[in-house]
Amino acid sequence: MAKKVAFMQGNEAAAHGALYAGCKFFAGYPITPSTEVAEVMSAELPKVGGKFIQMEDEIGAMAALIGASLTGLKALTSTSGPGLSLKQENIGYACITEVPCVIVNVMRGGPSTGMPTGPSQSDVMCAKWGTHGDHPAICLVPASVQELFEETVRAFNLAEKYRTPVMIMPDEIVAHMRERIVFPEPGEIPVVDRTAPSVTPDKYKPYDTSFGDVPPLAAFGSGYKFHVTGLNKMQDGFPTTKAEIVQAEEERQVRKVEANKAEIMKWEEYLVDDADVVVVAFGSTSRSARFAVDQARKQGIKAGLFRLITFWPFPEERLLEISKKVKAFISPEMNLGMCAGVIKGCIEGNAPVLGIFRVDGEPINPDQILDKMKEVK
Repeated sequence: MAKKVAFMQGNEAAAHGALYAGCKFFAGYPITPSTEVAEVMSAELPKVGGKFIQMEDEIGAMAALIGASLTGLKALTSTSGPGLSLKQENIGYACITEVPCVIVNVMRGGPSTGMPTGPSQSDVMCAKWGTHGDHPAICLVPASVQELFEETVRAFNLAEKYRTPVMIMPDEIVAHMRERIVFPEPGEIPVVDRTAPSVTPDKYKPYDTSFGDVPPLAAFGSGYKFHVTGLNKMQDGFPTTKAEIVQAEEERQVRKVEANKAEIMKWEEYLVDDADVVVVAFGSTSRSARFAVDQARKQGIKAGLFRLITFWPFPEERLLEISKKVKAFISPEMNLGMCAGVIKGCIEGNAPVLGIFRVDGEPINPDQILDKMKEVK
């Protein structure tokens, strides 16, 4: 039987990926250029017994997301730029309470209102440092409509497995382009559900580390009662200021992601093995980069592409390894050097990092990348 094929926009694909993953709740607020995610969810969720709610603002949308997830539902929101800024306090709340949820943030020009209809890649640092305090961060940066569907499914799997918010950050070009997409059959892509308690309600503790760094999560309304707070907490969920407990809890929450980086991180290497110059790119910019690499090879330049699919956790160890045998990295990005700075921080000065930075609402084209390759001695 032939698989279903469609010509679809990126934002629409993200919504269908969420539905494939079992999402049953969406709360959001319309904002360019992510509104199509909400539009599709508003039409499709009622068909599968789910709930869609347009909130009064982005703050309320994130709060509703947390509440829905605590009842056992897989929950999604979508936003962009200023909306992500407004969500940050409640994203931090989801981090410390360890509530699984998924946020699609379509990157547009900024800061503030910026350029609502223009592409950008300037929110990637916000994914890790946007909310205060130490906390885990998982951020996915797909480069095609097909990949946006698949990475949305993976985002839900990661959120459920590690009890943490996960962000998907397509740039506006990926979110609004239309491409052919092949829908996977049910079960073709594994779907992960959160671990339910194996103990009776009277013995349940929402942060019981005897089950490991990711404790089972009960659903409100299922007979299990537990306390949820944004304060540092004990295993029973109630607040504490005991230094040793706070220290251990903060470390555990970060460790549950950092200790599993090998499973979470995802990237693609193209012609990297013998490359003298490696382009590190993500999102729509990586598509220009791949074309530039092919053109460079035709001109005798040994170029390769390291395409980030997961931005956080960042593949520091692999880039450090590559840095020991290349002449230079090139970091083309629609911001003023965010990714370049992260690369420099992990390669120990082994190779220069040349940047191509655009924040003018225009995409980085292959010729710009090829010209930068020719500057490498």
